[in-house]
Amino acid sequence: MPGLIDTHIHASQYSYTGTALDMPLLQWLNTYTFPTEANYKDLNFSKDKRTLKNGTTTACYFATIHTDSSLLLAEIADKFGQRALVGKVCMDVNKAYPLVMPIVTPRFAVSCSPQLLSHLGDIAKNNNLHIQSHISENKEEVNLVKELFPSCQSYTEVYRKHNLLTDKTVMAHGCHLTDSELKLFRDAGAAISHCPNSNISLCSGMLDVRRVLKSKVKLGLGTDVAGGYSPSMLDAIRRALDTSKALKIKDPQHETLSFEEVFRLATLGGSQALCLEKKTGSFEVGKDFDALLINPLVQDGPFDVFPDDSMKMILEKFLNLGDDRNIREVYISGK
Repeated sequence: MPGLIDTHIHASQYSYTGTALDMPLLQWLNTYTFPTEANYKDLNFSKDKRTLKNGTTTACYFATIHTDSSLLLAEIADKFGQRALVGKVCMDVNKAYPLVMPIVTPRFAVSCSPQLLSHLGDIAKNNNLHIQSHISENKEEVNLVKELFPSCQSYTEVYRKHNLLTDKTVMAHGCHLTDSELKLFRDAGAAISHCPNSNISLCSGMLDVRRVLKSKVKLGLGTDVAGGYSPSMLDAIRRALDTSKALKIKDPQHETLSFEEVFRLATLGGSQALCLEKKTGSFEVGKDFDALLINPLVQDGPFDVFPDDSMKMILEKFLNLGDDRNIREVYISGK
């Protein structure tokens, strides 16, 4: 099957994955995230490869505010052969790696001055770079952005005004975007990374994926470690399906997502969100071979296969029940 694409993950937060989920976003950042990221001045604190083990062939990483650690993350991704976009977090890089690209990374509008946002927008524009950040994750954050940027009509307008909303932009979350903001995304060709685990874990909100898709906005899936408690894209798939069903409970007229639709978000949708659809995301002639070899019959595996199971049923079982025990080989660019 095609490799899985994580469109939003914080490499520096992995050490406390599965913990620290007991408070809302802004308090969580100040209590847990910022102090932990300060530790990444120490390069020995920066090494791990668990995402590959879980079948993530492409990852869009938030690194840290430290240049050396961010460069080390790029080197690690290159060493293990993972396709990656690596961004040094900017609050008020570039070696020739064949699979690793830089990405301009303002943390979010709340932590950046207008001057910094403008400077980063100019860097991205002048160098044709990818851009990543956060947007409309929770309502407290949205209200704070309104206070900090009173001249802008919306959160999305803040990024658009500073040249940070382009066809190479991917913004995480978007739970509380308005219809007019989704139109700005569509018109710019910008993408959203749906991070269902962290959206629920931090009580931030629930993204209506059906609404985003109907708005013709590019959309991928993200684990958002460590706001999300799992580095596995299989978990992101499951939580996206759960969120869709929760929205159905809230509104009986809501059209839930199928597992095929969410699988697409984790593969081709992710590659489109990162402007990598010409290289990866599906098995098409001319694309790089990014793939997972799955063994559904592995001994002591997490699910059972029966003689009458179709390939579709086996795929659905793997997406809902499988784990790294089923992933026998990972290929990135044919290696």
